[in-house]
Amino acid sequence: MATISKRIKQAREAADLTATYTIDEAVGILNKFPAAKFDETVEISAVLGVDPKQSNQMVRGTVSLPHGSGKKVSVVVFTENAQEALDAGADHAGLEDIIAKIQEGWLDFDVAVATTKAMAKVKPVARVLGPRGLMPNPKSGTVTDDVATAIKAVKAGRVEFKMDKSANVAITVGKRSFEKDALIENLKEALDVLVKAKPEVYKGRFINAVTISSTMSPGVKIALSELSAS
Repeated sequence: MATISKRIKQAREAADLTATYTIDEAVGILNKFPAAKFDETVEISAVLGVDPKQSNQMVRGTVSLPHGSGKKVSVVVFTENAQEALDAGADHAGLEDIIAKIQEGWLDFDVAVATTKAMAKVKPVARVLGPRGLMPNPKSGTVTDDVATAIKAVKAGRVEFKMDKSANVAITVGKRSFEKDALIENLKEALDVLVKAKPEVYKGRFINAVTISSTMSPGVKIALSELSAS
């Protein structure tokens, strides 16, 4: 029989984890859970009703969090004008040299941006970047010739999300150290963007369940009735 940790026992004492709550209640409950010794990331997880095997039902997008993600984001830019990207705030920039480092196993960055011209040369490392969610993509705004704007948006708290093979999607909405109102505003913005990401061809219920959790906490269920109010 599995042993229940002290942390989970305390979480269960704080709330009924089988019930659903309003956004305000859910964030309040999350704040009552015992905190870890580090600043935990807070995210929402949603179970979608779409068929992940259908290419026209793919769900992905970006959300600009009003209060940022709380994470220091490292950005690499694939470009022939490395100095311009570095001056705009990129942590790493280049083209052939950066691609060579990645082929050797280097992946010390969180987001990759590429100019449209550079994308042709980035394709050889697509098999490395793609599975890790690091491949630049026009739909997420990371393939652009306005590199400065893309870097600024990512650094300010723009978060990407993409549905997995089981039709689940997770979106970072902040840190445990955030004020309650800031987390609520970030959460509402993320839910609003997710609701709008529903594929046009899909006619069924788009979102079947939503929970909010931190790195070390169990999930707190959010009532689906809250989605229209988000």
